Amino acid sequence: MKCPFCGSLKTRVINSRLTSDEASIRRRRECEACAERFTTFEHVERIPMIVVKRDGRRQEFDRERIVRGLLTACQKRPVSFDKLEELVTEVERELEGQAEKEVSSLRIGEMVLTSLRSLDEVAYVRFASVYRQFRDVREFSEEIQELSGRPGDDNPPTEIEAG
Repeated sequence: MKCPFCGSLKTRVINSRLTSDEASIRRRRECEACAERFTTFEHVERIPMIVVKRDGRRQEFDRERIVRGLLTACQKRPVSFDKLEELVTEVERELEGQAEKEVSSLRIGEMVLTSLRSLDEVAYVRFASVYRQFRDVREFSEEIQELSGRPGDDNPPTEIEAG
């Protein structure tokens, strides 16, 4: 394994253990050249799943894209990286359990939203705003009203009424 700090190929494994989902192995390594430590993960190589985008383009499934989107949605929120990893692993497992090797980006987005909603409502609205491509404040308001379980209000309070 190549050291990310100095590029040396002389590294050794200090510690190995299964991740909490038991789908990969976490290895703690130390470079024999510079003595820096780093972590690597081993995952089983799987047959690639193809994501069909809204415009019909196809690309290989990339869990890191989902993680990046979730990190953006959860910025300054009390959600741990481990929770986000669990969420993405759960979505990935569900997708792999299906017989199809092609899945729409819309389906993936809905799966992520469903899990994110119970994790953090603010992050849910942030993710939904990008994923569902809200065009105006009204769409934000409708999503928040649905989230809070209140029926829509056609006449929201004015700035003065809201106090």
